Amino acid sequence: MRALEDSSIVDLYLKRDEAGIQQTRDKYGKRLHSLAYGIVQDRQTAEECEDDTYLEAWNSIPPHEPRGYLYAFLARITRHIALNCCRDRSRLKRSAQISALSTEMEECIPAPDDIGCRLDDIALGEVLNGFLCTLDEERRNLFVRRYWYLDSIAAISQRFALSESKVKTTLFRCRKQLREHLEKEGYTL
Repeated sequence: MRALEDSSIVDLYLKRDEAGIQQTRDKYGKRLHSLAYGIVQDRQTAEECEDDTYLEAWNSIPPHEPRGYLYAFLARITRHIALNCCRDRSRLKRSAQISALSTEMEECIPAPDDIGCRLDDIALGEVLNGFLCTLDEERRNLFVRRYWYLDSIAAISQRFALSESKVKTTLFRCRKQLREHLEKEGYTL
């Protein structure tokens, strides 16, 4: 059976047709499971996160109609659920990595508690996307794998056949460039 287009899947959700969930599972299930597993490091918990994603999508469509960005919409939900699972289940090792990644990014992104730095999420998202567009494909992939998918340095190194030292150096330079890009865009860090 051929997968439906995202717009048709969203139409099923809008009609409250449960076939939308099955179509979503068929088209994006493996990717969502992989995303969740990368965060929680447990197959059963990743399956639960994936299932919770479908429920959250069911409850969020409508009012949202992510016709042109269904996977991004679902991935954001999955990532949020998986991170909450880590917090809820006190997975110390993984939580320590998430904390370390947060610390790395705090050097670049304004703190949400600083009133002068409170910015509209959409505007910041556009600036971040603009920054990612300035990176070559390899650096962009490394950055996204580390800070969106939360891959370890070792996993990134293996995936892209690079030394861990090269991955660390590249990410350090990317964070520095991001900081400069944000400052140039008027963000106070």
